[in-house]
Amino acid sequence: MKIAVASDHAGFKAKEEIKKYLVSSGYEVRDFGAFSEDSCDYPDFAYPAAEAVSKKEFDRGIFVCGSGNGMNICANKVKGVRSALVYDKEVAKFAYSDTLCRIICFGARFMKLDFMKECIDIWLEAAEPTPRHQKRISKIEEKEL
Repeated sequence: MKIAVASDHAGFKAKEEIKKYLVSSGYEVRDFGAFSEDSCDYPDFAYPAAEAVSKKEFDRGIFVCGSGNGMNICANKVKGVRSALVYDKEVAKFAYSDTLCRIICFGARFMKLDFMKECIDIWLEAAEPTPRHQKRISKIEEKEL
């Protein structure tokens, strides 16, 4: 599985650790930035990474910024992408099994790294949506611009 990762300056340290964790778990990872803790703008990294997921160049994406909200908003602006702000293990599971979110976002200022890793594992291992949920996903896809 190929995974795109992205962050801003606030999420940089967490993204670097997540990247190492994913590679050690056997995933192919591409880092879309940020590449330091220097102040930067999250859209500069979220949009290219989300576009790569949308084009199916990557199977999934994991984005980290201060609150998770900025990256999540950017990702959801890209056609063909559904992204979820993950703050709970059940939310991580449902982000994929209920809504087929191929991108998840974390708030580095509010979450511990070990908890993010647990959520990542749950999300990556979640079952495909059932027909009941796929029906709802199809309704979302009909409204995409």
